[in-house]
Amino acid sequence: MGEKSDVFEITEQSLQDKIYNIRGYKVMLDVDLAEIYGYETKGFNRQVKNNSAKFEGDDFMFQLTDIEREELLRCKNCTLNRGEGQGKHVKYNPYVFTEQGIYMLMTVLRGELAIKQSRALVRTFKRMKDYILDNRELIWQREYIQISMQTAENTHDISKLKSDIVSIEKQMSDVMDQLSDVVTKSDLADMMSGFVNDEDNGWLMYNTKYCSADLAYSEIYGQAKKTVYVVDNYIGLRTLVLLKNAPEDVDIILFSDNIGSKLHGVEYKDFCKEYPTIKVTLKKTGGIYHDRFIVLDYGTSDERIFLCGASSKDAGARITGIVEDYGIKKYKPLIDDLLKKPNLILT
Repeated sequence: MGEKSDVFEITEQSLQDKIYNIRGYKVMLDVDLAEIYGYETKGFNRQVKNNSAKFEGDDFMFQLTDIEREELLRCKNCTLNRGEGQGKHVKYNPYVFTEQGIYMLMTVLRGELAIKQSRALVRTFKRMKDYILDNRELIWQREYIQISMQTAENTHDISKLKSDIVSIEKQMSDVMDQLSDVVTKSDLADMMSGFVNDEDNGWLMYNTKYCSADLAYSEIYGQAKKTVYVVDNYIGLRTLVLLKNAPEDVDIILFSDNIGSKLHGVEYKDFCKEYPTIKVTLKKTGGIYHDRFIVLDYGTSDERIFLCGASSKDAGARITGIVEDYGIKKYKPLIDDLLKKPNLILT
């Protein structure tokens, strides 16, 4: 089967040395993943090729160009500089896998070692993400916004998978048939549970359901047709990160006095640069708002208003809820007054 006997020990440090930033993705090389899973690189790529339909699209995997490979060779930790058959005489440009691609690998590679290493990868990825979020004040702001946005996007995608596990099992029925001799449905459920930890990943009550905070805000903002108004005096970078889930042609106004100056001008500018099609205008509230509101499509037949128990910057950090208020007429004087407020200038 082309497997090696040595087992690669998966730790945060060992993974950090094998993760590269290419084409805007955090990726790992085929040779490094082969080492982790105990394969020769050729045998590893053969397994992927046999399941090529699962890896269609650059968001799962892609092959490096000659220029990208040369740039990678300059990295002092790059595995292309060591190992059997590697180095400047390698006969092909390596393939790289994104995080989503690595998760897909977990449904392809077979055997007891593959299951063990997949579980270790999932847990280590989560610890690395938790460290980033817990120590965000120590990370340079321009780097942090990119990491936060990618983390939020991945968390959102993974939460969708977890919330619809029945659909996933149907889509992966062919995988279960292939692996029925080595993987049970219980094993698969445990692996999916490792992707999102209910206690640590930020969950809340939305429309009487317990769900991911990222998914709740994504579903709310995604329903807007013309406008999104967010009233929240305590905002932060996460507030902007969640707003990126609104449709691109929707006008967004964020009403806030930015109490505590948690959102900085550099973060706002970086967000606008990263997402130029999403227009966010900042206005003051006048210091009289304590509760938080989300207003969709104000003044239209599609108008909807949601009450939020916590600021979106803290979404999921504590037990809270988001509920829809169907008595929207009473809000008209408040919203009309907010629209007259001056712009908020960030420092």
